[in-house]
Amino acid sequence: MDGLISDWLARAHPVPRQAHLEWSEQGVALLPLGRLFAAIRLPGELVYAAVGSADTDRVAAALRTRLKGPVIHDRRVAGVTYYSLINWGAGVIACMERAEDAPCLGEGTYLGVPRIDRQEPPGTYWVVPPRYDGDLCRPKDVRSLVAAGRAELARPVAD
Repeated sequence: MDGLISDWLARAHPVPRQAHLEWSEQGVALLPLGRLFAAIRLPGELVYAAVGSADTDRVAAALRTRLKGPVIHDRRVAGVTYYSLINWGAGVIACMERAEDAPCLGEGTYLGVPRIDRQEPPGTYWVVPPRYDGDLCRPKDVRSLVAAGRAELARPVAD
């Protein structure tokens, strides 16, 4: 099954063999978005607020339940970032209202996609790996998570 999923992900690359080579040599392949899928970039702070925890296991369980699709974890210079993979066609229609805090990334953007068996740190890894060829998050589920995180972050802090 992992081979089928890897082949599906690799088809996002114009030269799928290149993606497989990058996975074998570096554990992460740079895949262009907007061909097979897009990604919504979710800052760690927003995700933690939405799920009510920064605990790695709790976040993974909540994302698995709430997004029902693949999510990548990355640690950027600016902090922890999650990427939920969505259908590119749906992403064009529902790109989070052009939100700056959770932008939809598509054509012209490359995403570091980990090898399917990279499911824990260090480095970029799958918090929720794809379960089958074509497995993607539904944009409405991602919007719901983002709305919950925004609402929590907007709540006044009690003294």
